[in-house]
Amino acid sequence: METGVVTNIQKYCIHDGPGIRTTVFMKGCPLRCWWCHNPEGLSQQSEIVFFEGRCIKCGICREVCQARTANQTKEGSEQNRDYCILCGRCVSACPTGARQMVGTRMTGAEVVTEILKDRIFYDDSGGGVTFSGGEPLAQPGFLKELLEQCQARGIHTAVDTCGYAPREHLLAIAPMTNLFLYDLKIMDDVKHRQYTSISNTTILENVVALGAVHDNIWIRVPIIPGINDDDENLDALAQFAASIGGVRQVNLLPYHKTGIAKFKRLGQKYRLEDIYEPVPEQIERFRQKLCIYGLTAKIGG
Repeated sequence: METGVVTNIQKYCIHDGPGIRTTVFMKGCPLRCWWCHNPEGLSQQSEIVFFEGRCIKCGICREVCQARTANQTKEGSEQNRDYCILCGRCVSACPTGARQMVGTRMTGAEVVTEILKDRIFYDDSGGGVTFSGGEPLAQPGFLKELLEQCQARGIHTAVDTCGYAPREHLLAIAPMTNLFLYDLKIMDDVKHRQYTSISNTTILENVVALGAVHDNIWIRVPIIPGINDDDENLDALAQFAASIGGVRQVNLLPYHKTGIAKFKRLGQKYRLEDIYEPVPEQIERFRQKLCIYGLTAKIGG
């Protein structure tokens, strides 16, 4: 039986496909997007996150730390992550829950058991389960098993992917995936490399190949001010999306700042802290631009 690392199983989601859904966030992602809002899903390894506002400076974490990496300061509790062995003692001992372990290894059966708890909501709303991340295709065997188990139980399945994976892994899950939520971020390869650390060549080629065998793809575009919200990028993206037969709609996802606090909890620097959130009028103009190309374009979702 396949096992995989999961960061969270979130119930009653309404933005990851149709109806009411359960979203399974899987750990590990090959991209390093500057605007990432789920940095806890980047590494495939378990990690400890620190909620500074909950820390009461009691020093218990330092007392129980097996590797002596916790350090008490006047500001609170810090951790030398380079030497942390993830023993989890500080997590268990913290009286306020200021430290939490992110990333749990689970079997496919354990994940499906959690998914089935919400089946009544799927049946009533036309929802189902969405596998997200991180990047779910970073754990291809685990993802395939989960999809097979859900399909066998008649549960609608969606996969939210950045598209950067071996093509055979992507096409292997196509028959058991009812909906693909496929992220396209930046059409220019140089800019894509700059802001994600990865070329977009494989991503673009993969969605073309997917569109040849799958007829329900939603392109999702994060709108990041100053990075990909220029007309040149949007026109190129619209032309490309319109050329793929399996694309049913394009969803524009306005940038938001929830990632800032998450990076801080992981002890990492956020690279776009001063960026502003786009205004609704701007996003609506982008939506109308996509419609000119014959695309069904929506905001959010």
